[in-house]
Formats: sequence, structure tokens, C-alpha cells
Amino acid sequence: MSVKNTEFFKLIEDFIDEYREANGATPTIREIEAGLGIPKSTVGRYLVYMRDQGMLDYSGPRNIMTREAKKTQKETIKVPVLGAVSCGIPKYAEENIEEYVRLPVAIFGRGQFFILRASGDSMIGVGINDGDLVLIRQQDSACEGQIVIALMDDEATLKRYYPEPEKDRVRLHPENEKLEDIFVKDCIIQGVAVRVIKDLT
Repeated sequence: MSVKNTEFFKLIEDFIDEYREANGATPTIREIEAGLGIPKSTVGRYLVYMRDQGMLDYSGPRNIMTREAKKTQKETIKVPVLGAVSCGIPKYAEENIEEYVRLPVAIFGRGQFFILRASGDSMIGVGINDGDLVLIRQQDSACEGQIVIALMDDEATLKRYYPEPEKDRVRLHPENEKLEDIFVKDCIIQGVAVRVIKDLT
């Protein structure tokens, strides 16, 4: 491995850590290639070399553990569990904190999160069922198509977010073919859904 390319070590390691922080998982070789503009074959060779040098653990796609990840593997974040939010007819999302839970940073990343319990069946098309816990990253903006907690007239709902500025409205789309879109003039984004925590029973 050429000494003049050692800067790639930090680039790759930093990219993996940033990707894991944002997505809760490590990237694939193709995603590292796309993110850094380094050829896929080069990324693969570097990962193997870095593994052999003890710079990271690498045993296949999405199974990369950097030095930073090892440090944070046992770290946790404290996340409040709030009331239920409707996935069908919008209803007020109770702001009372029911309890706090601790989630591992290595899996969920850092940030401001809260958990809501889903109520209803309007998001079953994306695997969010009645009673599931939905991890929300707290933020006041969202990109088109993201699943958001939208607050409107003291009612909160979990839907896909589609702004329609040309019609001066927002379309909130349920992932259930039996239900129709909700149209509002405006709404307040309280957060973006990033994970679903459910029982597999």
C-alpha cells in the first residue's frame, strides 16, 4: 500500500463513522465508493489492509467496526417514550413522557430522539403496525417522501410528507391503499421516523 495514499485511511474511516451515525448501520463497499469517489476495487483493498493492520474489523458487507465504533459500542442514549400517535385518523399525540429507555449508540447513532407508539393501520405498507414503537429523530424539517410526525391543529399523525407549494398545501400520504391522502394548508414537522421497534410474535 503506497504511503502517499494513507490519507484514504482517515477518509474511509470517517465516512464509515458518519454513515453509521446517520443510518444506524455501516455502509457497503459500493456506498463508500459513491460517497468518496474511490473505485470499488480500491475500497475493498483498503478495507482488507486496514483490517490486517488492526485499524478496523471487517468481515463483509455492512459488518465493519471502526475504532470509533468500538469506543461507542457500549454507549447508550436516553430516549423518552411519549404517548401514542395515530396512523389512521389523526389524533393528538400526548406529550406526557411515559418512561425513558436507553438505546445503544452503536446501532441507533447519536442525536435527539423520542419514541412514539403507533396507533392504527395507515402505515402498514411500510411495516408500521398498531402498537409498534417508532423511533423519531427530532427535527423541524423533512425531505419529500420521508415519514414524519406532522402536527396540525393540535393533532399529530405519522405519514409520508409531500409538500405541494404550487397548490399551497401539504399532502400527507398513508401507506395503506384503503385510505386517502390528507391535505392540509400547513403543518408543523416534529420529527422524522428512522426506526421501527417491534415484537416478532
